[in-house]
Amino acid sequence: MADTSARILRLLSLLEARLEWTGRDLAERVGVSPRTLRRDVETLRELGYPVDSIKGPGGGYRLGAGGKLPPLVLDDDQAIAIALALQTAPATVTGIDYAVARALTTLRHVMPARLRAASEAFEVTNLRNYWEFSAPPVDVSTLRAIGSAVRTTRTLRFDYAAPDGAVPAPGNPAFSPPVEVEPHHLVVWAGRWYLIARHAQHGTWATYRVDRVHPKTPAGRSFTPHPLTPDDITRLVIQNPHRGDTPGQWQCIGTATLQLPADVVARWPPGGSVVTPINGTSCALTIGGWSWAGVAGLFITFDTAISDASPPELAQAFATIKDRLETPATTS
Repeated sequence: MADTSARILRLLSLLEARLEWTGRDLAERVGVSPRTLRRDVETLRELGYPVDSIKGPGGGYRLGAGGKLPPLVLDDDQAIAIALALQTAPATVTGIDYAVARALTTLRHVMPARLRAASEAFEVTNLRNYWEFSAPPVDVSTLRAIGSAVRTTRTLRFDYAAPDGAVPAPGNPAFSPPVEVEPHHLVVWAGRWYLIARHAQHGTWATYRVDRVHPKTPAGRSFTPHPLTPDDITRLVIQNPHRGDTPGQWQCIGTATLQLPADVVARWPPGGSVVTPINGTSCALTIGGWSWAGVAGLFITFDTAISDASPPELAQAFATIKDRLETPATTS
């Protein structure tokens, strides 16, 4: 099946490269018999590609009206997957709305009618849910700079914004010089983008929130990548309380101590939360929400002892929930 698919892709590419082909020349270029070529042409037609037959000595083939197609063969599921991926991308990346629209238009123009209809059946509108905990969208220019550094294995210099998004200028007591790292992986987890990088000088690994990264140009020196396993990536992102998460922009933000290790809590908090290790068995967790009862409920989902709740509004929310649960329900 894989050989057949590759052969059909090559046939489609050849048909695009020349206005007309004789059957014999096309069969020789594809490396098949005339009989197999006829079957492959029929396969393209069944997929919706306009391949016309040319009459005359020896016969031949050409792309028909609506041709000039790229070597692209998509089934219904693939068409739907691409359409959905393009339409949902702006939820986590800014600056690509126009590019997404152009990409969808281009893709649909080259698709056969059947696949175009399948992709157009999924028109996605991105709406914000008030319980949505993902990070602010990342600027596409930032992703380009980081992605290029990862791909070309060159060091990356960048300013790392404070949790509030500000980049202190020189002379400010909070100023920090640019960070220089060996970038290895871009990771998306729970709607948030992370950069996994290595500090060559110390041989240590770090994880950065991409929405806080402000790259400097040009890229630096080349480096030799150090392989990371899936377990390494899990440890550096999912289990890592130092991954650079920042409190979300909520009207209610509270902090409490949980009797659980930081690397355990770090796996499960909603976006816009911050985990701060205290010792090997406890940590502080900061969570935001649109109501104090909602924030308290999120803490309760960790099913462990909770202490040192602040501000007072959060402590009161815990007391209110406790009273409600202890008060017998009345029936009318």
